[in-house]
Amino acid sequence: MPTESEAPPPIRAVGGRDTVRAAVVVGALGVVFGDIGTSPIYTIQTVFNPDDPHPVPISTNNVYGVVSLIFWSVMIVVTLTYVTLVMRADNDGEGGVMALITLLLRWGGTQGRRVAALLAGLGIFGAALFFGDSMITPAISVLSAVEGVKVVEPKLEELIVPITAVIIVLLFSVQRRGTATVGRYFGPVMILWFASIGACGVGGIAQHPEILKALSPTYALGFMIGHFEIAFFALAAVVLAVTGAEALYADMGHFGRRAITRGWLLLVLPACVLSYFGQGALVLGDETAVHSPFFLLPPEWARVPMVLLATAATVIASQAVITGAYSVAAQAAQLGYLPRLRVAHTSEATIGQIYVPWINWVLMVSVLTLVFAFRSSAALAYAFGMAVTGTITITTLLFFYIARTRWRTPLWLVVPGAGLLLLVDVLFLAANLTKLVHGAWLPLLIGITAFTVMTTWQRGRVIVTRAREHAEGPLRQFIDELHDHRPPLQRVPGTAVFLNRGKQTAPLAMRANVEHNHVLHQHVVIMSIGTLPVPRVPETERTEVDTLGYAEDGILHMTANFGYMETPNVPAALRLLDPTQTEGPIAIEDASYFLSKIELKKGSAPTMAPWRKHLFIATSYITADAAEYFGLPGDRTVTVGSRIEV
Repeated sequence: MPTESEAPPPIRAVGGRDTVRAAVVVGALGVVFGDIGTSPIYTIQTVFNPDDPHPVPISTNNVYGVVSLIFWSVMIVVTLTYVTLVMRADNDGEGGVMALITLLLRWGGTQGRRVAALLAGLGIFGAALFFGDSMITPAISVLSAVEGVKVVEPKLEELIVPITAVIIVLLFSVQRRGTATVGRYFGPVMILWFASIGACGVGGIAQHPEILKALSPTYALGFMIGHFEIAFFALAAVVLAVTGAEALYADMGHFGRRAITRGWLLLVLPACVLSYFGQGALVLGDETAVHSPFFLLPPEWARVPMVLLATAATVIASQAVITGAYSVAAQAAQLGYLPRLRVAHTSEATIGQIYVPWINWVLMVSVLTLVFAFRSSAALAYAFGMAVTGTITITTLLFFYIARTRWRTPLWLVVPGAGLLLLVDVLFLAANLTKLVHGAWLPLLIGITAFTVMTTWQRGRVIVTRAREHAEGPLRQFIDELHDHRPPLQRVPGTAVFLNRGKQTAPLAMRANVEHNHVLHQHVVIMSIGTLPVPRVPETERTEVDTLGYAEDGILHMTANFGYMETPNVPAALRLLDPTQTEGPIAIEDASYFLSKIELKKGSAPTMAPWRKHLFIATSYITADAAEYFGLPGDRTVTVGSRIEV
């Protein structure tokens, strides 16, 4: 789907501009709001779950209090924190935790560098928690929708887990085809979904309109203060109403802040609020409905269609978070926190629609494991809440640091604002920590594991780079040695492209070619790939050329700059060069490409703990093939190996 900047020019008719904007909003509805838009399926049911270790007793005051608490939590966390504040902090239009990290590293400054690095590390942990969210969301969302069949026919309860597993396998199996084709259908389906749950909510409210009293914050405050011993533990389930808030921010680059804001305020927020209030009204009239208030809210004739629509909506919600996991993994690899992964772009129109095979299959196995291990959405609820509260708290903290250091927001505004919002976030986080033994340990375990892998890879990458630079030696010195070589090296026809990590050191493959073959190609391009802390780099700023001090020797260094959202393509970057920059035309179509392959071995140097060395080496095996990753032709690519100890 096109972003606002990619959208076609507005039609020069009355209302044309609004039509274009409406199309972008519809697209956002189909991708961005799936997770938060399906939260009404399980939130109130989980709050009043009698099997909860800290159940909320069903009473009129408690129902008012819970519904009011849900409403004001959504208003504070989603509408105020994310839509009004956090989405203003974008990295060239992109959002999400990884974007905040790049902003911190870019704007940290000399004095605040340590603080920025510490907060960036915290942000990496937030990104790691998002991987846990990506595993839990498909499991709890699809399970909660399929559980509607037991409301229609209790005898079908035993089929819930198998049906869920089949849906999940199908969902992950079609990921390689991309969402470009089916994406255009997501928006209308979600519009139907929000219209349906809103209409059902209105029906419930009509039966007990007094539930609208819960719009007053006094009921939420009264519940929290007057029954804190109950309300505090209830927060672990109330937080489910704001799951998916991070998706609004993470997908901002695809649709723009304005489209997401309009979609939220005009349709998603009203529909979800009506559903929550309708369910609250239903429970006021019939306490037995608390076991499945969402599916009991529609009239009996509409329950089967609602189960089918809920299943479709949860699949869309799962699709959105799976795509988000691809994006986070790809950005982490670009920033050096994960190995180079194979990334396939599945849409010519939208660069953000990508497919990462390794992440896809790991997610599928993880989601299926969760489905068969927990077997119900209620059992997964607290695991879900822990991942969400952790990410939200970290995002809020990073935002206010940027607001103070970059935007110079006065302390008198930052301190009370951050204090109030972080108080809400910390209360949610603390409540979920009480559920550690009931499932909240799961996202923490996933997050800690992913964080350990990411930081270990980043540390190991620094160590290997240092050892490699020592083996390569200075590039300028190597070029001088080539010019002083006696007798002069033989030059053979053609173009050789040596990929290197920078222009400070000489490529190992080039050294080996000179030392063992005693020849050089007529044209030699030493290419480095630069990843800039911006999503995308325009072609006019893609390449930088350095003749390395000799203007007529046919040897030059080229830096190809890419954004962290882009997949490097070496031949395409070479085609951007002007012959005047390359000391004559180079034969790109017949060029030979040389790669330096490093074999890692565990050494005795105290660079890292032994277990981290093993982890780093094991992680290196998932690295994508360099020739494929950089778009190199396989029949003209030569790999030269060398060994480095970690």
